[in-house]
Amino acid sequence: MSEDNDAVELDDDAETEAVDAAVEEEADTTEEPTADAGAEEASADAETGASADAESEAAEAAEEADEEEDASPFDDDVMPDDDVDLLIPVEDYLSAGVHIGTQQKTADMERFIHRVRDDGLYVLDVSLTDQRIRTAADFLANYDPEQILVTSSRQYGRFPAEKFADAIGARARTGRFIPGTLTNPDYAGYIEPDVVVVTDPIGDAQAVKEAITVGIPVIAMCDSNNQLSNVDLVIPTNNKGRRALSVVYWLLANETLDRRGADTVFALEDFEDEL
Repeated sequence: MSEDNDAVELDDDAETEAVDAAVEEEADTTEEPTADAGAEEASADAETGASADAESEAAEAAEEADEEEDASPFDDDVMPDDDVDLLIPVEDYLSAGVHIGTQQKTADMERFIHRVRDDGLYVLDVSLTDQRIRTAADFLANYDPEQILVTSSRQYGRFPAEKFADAIGARARTGRFIPGTLTNPDYAGYIEPDVVVVTDPIGDAQAVKEAITVGIPVIAMCDSNNQLSNVDLVIPTNNKGRRALSVVYWLLANETLDRRGADTVFALEDFEDEL
């Protein structure tokens, strides 16, 4: 991958991080009304000789304030069935921006998209993301850990990909994927894995190409704009955001270890790189 391509990827990462930051800002700045407003109104009415009807209105306002306080600050329309049993609370997926796709949609990814937002961003179905993390863990648990290869050319995917590899005992190749890594036995860094996990089929196109050449399966984290022709198992997710990738790799690591019967459980903080 050229330096120009790396610059384009950094721009993409910055754009997605801006969207994630907007989501976080919405949560942080959402005003949380309390019953104090209703109480103050009732007090003011009493001082001015308000009628019983005014006091009733104040009570209703306080009740409405309580209801608003309990409401989520996020746009939580991210899956068709709200009763799905997820690995983590849906709010945790939302706060990380796992559901935020791009403004482009491929026909391949249409089945993983729940809706489109007013700003043109496609919203990925979080329940399918959760489901596919479990499926990928089931799949990876069948392999010798050292025969699993994890790749990430994207800047924000490098740390969680390496942490994931370390957690489950796999190998990682982050940054530029050297041509011949899977196909040239004369190359000093040549390896022969049995399965490859890629952070983005676009950024990790060389790894995907070589995996297909040697005939090994590819698990890929795919956004709304990805093509799936060379992907065997899709994990639909925002694959450009720092926090989104941390959450997905963290869950995939713990679920894979769980399938192996391991007692080790990692915290999300272990997968979050410091800025």
